[in-house]
Order: sequence, then structure tokens, then C-alpha cells
Amino acid sequence: MNGNLAYQLEAEEEIIGGKIVMMASPTLNHIFIAGNIYTIFNHYLRGGRCTPLPDGAALFLDNGEKYKPDMMVVCDPEKLRKKGVYGVPDLVVEVLSPGTARNDRGYKKDIYEKNGVREYWIVDPANRAVEQYILENGHFILRDVYTLYSSGELDDMTEEERAAAVMDFKCTLFDDFTIYLKDIFYRVMTD
Repeated sequence: MNGNLAYQLEAEEEIIGGKIVMMASPTLNHIFIAGNIYTIFNHYLRGGRCTPLPDGAALFLDNGEKYKPDMMVVCDPEKLRKKGVYGVPDLVVEVLSPGTARNDRGYKKDIYEKNGVREYWIVDPANRAVEQYILENGHFILRDVYTLYSSGELDDMTEEERAAAVMDFKCTLFDDFTIYLKDIFYRVMTD
């Protein structure tokens, strides 16, 4: 086997529950969302202690698991090494795809919780929604689900429903960091 192919195969896998799981190529919407979130955090965190890591960065946890989150933030520079992150990130973002949704909502979410990830986002491209989980007393609590509504959907809402529609939210790790849903879902195709 050619060396480049072997590296490519290694780069496309995770170790979940002690088993090697091959990762399918992401869709353009998946790539846009993960890239947008990384760009938002990279701009905000520039020059600070915390480091955002884009899709493809390896995460090695003490239990022998190896994940490739779609984006993560690490505030302890001692966890950053050439091959990836060794230890628990402060924030993990997973963008759902049909092949990963079960693990992202189940096993991986449980592992992130048990390891002490402080904030976890599950991003649903199909529904243009972000589920924000916060670690409280060792358990993830769903803080809210934020949905980007189309102009047509907003037109169909009552005035009260439009007023209640949330268009932005805060990452709980940083007091002054507002994230706009339109920035997360920028360029995402609807069909």
C-alpha cells in the first residue's frame, strides 16, 4: 500500500467504543458549517489563551478513544501536541450527518460528558439548528435549541412568535461572545 493512501486512511477514522470507525466524506453543508464555526471562534479567540481547532484535528482521550470533532476549543495549551489534542477540550462541536448522528447524540455525547467537556454543541444542518449542552454537576444539560428560520418561515409566524425567535446565543465559556445563527449557517444549501 502506498504511504499516502495509508495516511489518508488513518486520517479518515475514529476509535469509538474500542472499534475503528471509518468516516465518510462530509457534504458541502457539513464543510461550510464546521468551517464557519471555526472561523467565528478563530476570529474571536485570536491572541487569547484558548485555541480553536478545525475539523480534522484528532482528539485523544484517556480511555483510548480517538475522535475527530468538527470543531473544538482548548484553553489549556499543555493539551496541544503535534498529532492533536491529548485531554479534554473545553468545547466540542459535532455537525450531524446521517452516518454519525447516532454516535454524536449517544455514545460520543456520553463520553464527552464523562470526561468533563464543559460545553457541547450538536449542529443539525437539515433543520439549521444548534443544540447547546452545558456541563452541570457532571451531566450535560440542554441549555436550548437555536434554529435559524428562513424569511418565509418568519413571515408565517405571528408577531409574538417572531419576537420570541432567537437569532443569536452566547458560548458559556466567554461572557462577551455572541454567536449569530446566520453566521453558522452561511452558504448552507437548503436542498
